[in-house]
Amino acid sequence: MSGGTTPRLSRRQLISLAGGGAVAAGGGLALGRATGAEASDGVAVHDAGMAASYDFHGAHQAGIVTPAQDHLHFAAFDVTTDSRDALVRLLRDWTDAAARLVVGDGAGPMGPTSGPYSAPPDDTGEALGLPPSRLTLTFGVGRSLFTTAEGVDRFGLGPQLPERLIELPHFPADDLDPARSDGDLCVQACADDPQVAVHAVRNLARIAFGTAAVRWTQLGFGRTSSTSTSQETPRNLFGFKDGTANLKAESTGELDEHVWVQAGDDPRAEWLRGGSYLVARRINMHIETWDRTSLAEQEAIVGRDKGAGAPLSGGDEFTEPDFDARGRRPDGSPGGPLIATDSHVRLAHPSSNGGVRILRRGYNFTDGTDGLGRLDAGLFFLAYVRDPVRQYVPLQTKLSRDDSMMEYLEHTGSGLFAVLPGVRRGSFLGEALLS
Repeated sequence: MSGGTTPRLSRRQLISLAGGGAVAAGGGLALGRATGAEASDGVAVHDAGMAASYDFHGAHQAGIVTPAQDHLHFAAFDVTTDSRDALVRLLRDWTDAAARLVVGDGAGPMGPTSGPYSAPPDDTGEALGLPPSRLTLTFGVGRSLFTTAEGVDRFGLGPQLPERLIELPHFPADDLDPARSDGDLCVQACADDPQVAVHAVRNLARIAFGTAAVRWTQLGFGRTSSTSTSQETPRNLFGFKDGTANLKAESTGELDEHVWVQAGDDPRAEWLRGGSYLVARRINMHIETWDRTSLAEQEAIVGRDKGAGAPLSGGDEFTEPDFDARGRRPDGSPGGPLIATDSHVRLAHPSSNGGVRILRRGYNFTDGTDGLGRLDAGLFFLAYVRDPVRQYVPLQTKLSRDDSMMEYLEHTGSGLFAVLPGVRRGSFLGEALLS
């Protein structure tokens, strides 16, 4: 079984429900109706509401193919120590805390209201009384954990640096802020309640004090992709359905091909088998300019109908685009392709990229306004791939260069992380790397 398994209630939830008379005769406890069979890699789709939770342990980390939740808190960390032992202690402590947090318990064994009265609690307490909200915590490591920009190997991990954990190239139209990019470690917290996600990252940062410090963070709302066939396709801030053709949890063969690192992929990084690579990109959208663009031009840029999400070649949302379909001019003579050659759908489609696919898991964001009163908003793009060099770099190079949508986008933050394999019980995050 992998990360993302059967929902259960925490001790706190059981006490709360018992006090409210939720325990039925015979000791049964109603969680809600399970609506789906076990999906890919043990990820079960349930209709248990905010009380649902996912086991932290498994062959793969939860939060990748787990049905995407509604809210995100992403954080990248810089490790501030040169002690390998301290790094191991941090990952052990994070493992223990994550296993508690995802089921609705406190970050520490005492919780926010117990422990020595003269000492700070081992949990900050703002999630006290809240259900688990399908919280998932997904951890990764950056290239700089293995070797710094100056070539320093602080932890003796240099020989295990994955070949594909590269420094992403500078793509056309990038305007990256170094303060919003990269990092030694990352954690992706997803939940149906934003306070639950923020609470988790806040407590992981608190545990890391003295060993690692937050480098940058991003809050997200409104998922922009579906990772399960049980979910409807959401919309991005341009108002279009996003991620229609995304990989889904139920497509186990395609996940093995495109998402999970396999044995033999990299002799230097067998420790990463069962993990993945995460591309994180903060993409600002020029919202005001887009809002003044005609509907006809918006649809031509995207290559889909804005309402139903169908390709402009016809059909419904899930109809495969026909890139050979052509229109006719008013005089009846042949016109151009119905889906423009520089449209986003055409350029991003697997048929234009050697069959390459990625698992998208992005979120909308808005961080107020900039100095000119324009929305500081856009898409926090998250994508999981088996091989970023083969899957992501060529795709983004093409989109940055040729996609007509780039007129309305600006990439302002970036990171590439090796997402650790799942954690078996009794083990800890990164044990295969650090043992």
